[in-house]
Amino acid sequence: MAWLVALGALLCMLRVGFGTLDSEGFLIPAPHNCPYKCVCAADLLSCAGLGLQDVPAALPAAAADLDLSHNALQRLRPGWLAPLSRLRALRLGHNELDMLGRGVFTNASGLRLLDLSSNALKALGRHDLDGLGALEMLFLFNNRLAHLDEHAFRGLGALSRLYLGCNELASFSFDHLHGLGATHLRTLDLSSNRLGRIPIPDLAALPAFLKNGLYLHNNPLPCDCRLYHLLQRWHQRGLTAVSDFAHEYMCLAFKVPTSRVRFFEHSRIFENCSAALAWGLERPEEQLHVQVGRSLRLHCNTSAPALRIAWVSPQHELLVAPGSRNGSIAVLADGSLAIGNVQPWHEGVFVCLATGPRLHHNQTHEYNVSVHFPHPEPEAFNTGFTTLLGCAVGLVLVLLYLFAPPCPGCRHCYHRTCCCCCRRWPRTPSPLQELSAHSSVLSTTPPDAPSRKASVHKHVVFLEPGRRSLNGRVQLAIAEDFDLYNPMGLRFKTGSESASSTGSEGLVMT
Repeated sequence: MAWLVALGALLCMLRVGFGTLDSEGFLIPAPHNCPYKCVCAADLLSCAGLGLQDVPAALPAAAADLDLSHNALQRLRPGWLAPLSRLRALRLGHNELDMLGRGVFTNASGLRLLDLSSNALKALGRHDLDGLGALEMLFLFNNRLAHLDEHAFRGLGALSRLYLGCNELASFSFDHLHGLGATHLRTLDLSSNRLGRIPIPDLAALPAFLKNGLYLHNNPLPCDCRLYHLLQRWHQRGLTAVSDFAHEYMCLAFKVPTSRVRFFEHSRIFENCSAALAWGLERPEEQLHVQVGRSLRLHCNTSAPALRIAWVSPQHELLVAPGSRNGSIAVLADGSLAIGNVQPWHEGVFVCLATGPRLHHNQTHEYNVSVHFPHPEPEAFNTGFTTLLGCAVGLVLVLLYLFAPPCPGCRHCYHRTCCCCCRRWPRTPSPLQELSAHSSVLSTTPPDAPSRKASVHKHVVFLEPGRRSLNGRVQLAIAEDFDLYNPMGLRFKTGSESASSTGSEGLVMT
């Protein structure tokens, strides 16, 4: 009988949820206050897919991640999160919630993620999201939202990602984002709605980092020239939200659903649009070029004094005093941004966010910083080196001239002077050369006589009557050692004199 009593007590404990049996039949104690059929693991509480119509009454206080998705919840009672002071993530997607109500999230001040996707919500009131000051991600896609209160997101100052896609929104306030500040916001998904009226100046005034995460595709946008040029510029700049979904950007050409055309594929519709209409919509970003290792300082130029200034880095880090997390960027007391040692990771768009009583809440100033490495300076022209090289080349040429004659062949020395004679192809002698050769034949003294001593002051000239129809003109034959500085010793004979008289007279000495 005793074992029957023990077995009954064990079954009772399992019934009330005090524990369960493992594969070997041993009792495993259940976590404190873990709801029936839910899974409790450390700070995780999952009651997903159980068909629940109401939130379990008892929830463990240690839960930091609560999953109630894929159930049939229709209402959330005010204050139901009071026991969960450590809650950081709440998943309520894929339920039947059609409204929220005031005070539903009053006790969720530490919540970071809220998933309300795939429900039946039709509107968001002014106080539906009160108490979510630390919320960073809000999922509201795939609902039936057709109306947002003007201040529906007021108080969500830390929100960085807001997903409103796949709803029925026909308008959205881009000037104040329904009370949501643009300081931390990086993603705003408005795709697959019914947006047909968009204030283009307010759209153009958004910060650059928010434009990069603003999804407007799959909406019946108006075929407006200014909107076309604005989106075209975003597409050319490579903004992710436009370039990744360029095929899904459409507009209504004739304000009827069947006249949808694609923005970036039917440019003929906008061929008569003047680009001048888009001038002044966006404040142009300042282009700055800086070398690696240099210093850089950026000033937030606003139209009026700013009460608070913050910066957003190219890595989407919010920069406030004293500066970035790694210490490479400093925010000074006057609101300017200073970089002491510019590095390649500093390249990109820096956005200044200025707030104040006389400033628009999202007034911005953008700097596009390009970082490049310094170019090596060209080597200076070395005059001394070139002079030395010229002298060396000249010396080599002189030595070649002295010790390496320009032509090979015989060398003869006359009167202590050496000369080089080169062999050349035979050619027809000139008349002057023929006379010189003939006069050498008439010479009485052989040129090779050993007893002959030529004087440097005596010159021999032979005259011969002209031949080959010289017509009596004087023909000169000049000896090799004729002195050009003493031409007075020349004696001329005319062509009428006989050759015999020339031979009888012999040499004419001077």
